[in-house]
Amino acid sequence: MTAEEEKQRNIRWIRALFLVYLLIVIKLIIFKYPMDQLRAIAATWRKDVILEGLDTANFTPFKTIRMYIDYAYMLNSFENLVGNILVFVPFGFLLPYVWKKAGSFWVMLLNAVIFVLGIEVFQLFSAFGAFDVDDIILNCLGAVWGYLFYLIVEAIRRKRNRKQKQKDKQTGTGQRNKIL
Repeated sequence: MTAEEEKQRNIRWIRALFLVYLLIVIKLIIFKYPMDQLRAIAATWRKDVILEGLDTANFTPFKTIRMYIDYAYMLNSFENLVGNILVFVPFGFLLPYVWKKAGSFWVMLLNAVIFVLGIEVFQLFSAFGAFDVDDIILNCLGAVWGYLFYLIVEAIRRKRNRKQKQKDKQTGTGQRNKIL
């Protein structure tokens, strides 16, 4: 297998992994309830569900985060805060491998915002959860952490490749491998 074929194979695996990851996120966030409960929610859905969703939605940034911090001793605050961040770390890490343009911070962040906002708006209109602007903030923070991890991994990989090229150049191994 040539280096290019191996690279393409790795890209296919990363894309498959990213797709599985997205499906898991959707399952965990949107379809977290048992299937019979989801069917009951869908069967009883009415237009006024949107109004109820608007009543329970949090549009105030840091309101839920502040509540979790203030009542940390009473609620499962740590799990909610950290969970909302960690669930999107893979998004920020994998997206640049799946889509070259997402190697740019702003493109990755825009995609994270769009995906997370899509989930939150779906929850607002479907009654399969509750809209919370703090979820958007925390999820996007997780994507940023993942992107920073991506940058670190890529810097290490580039450094290793440079060292290998220098070593190949000194030993002449690189040229022999190209000829073979």
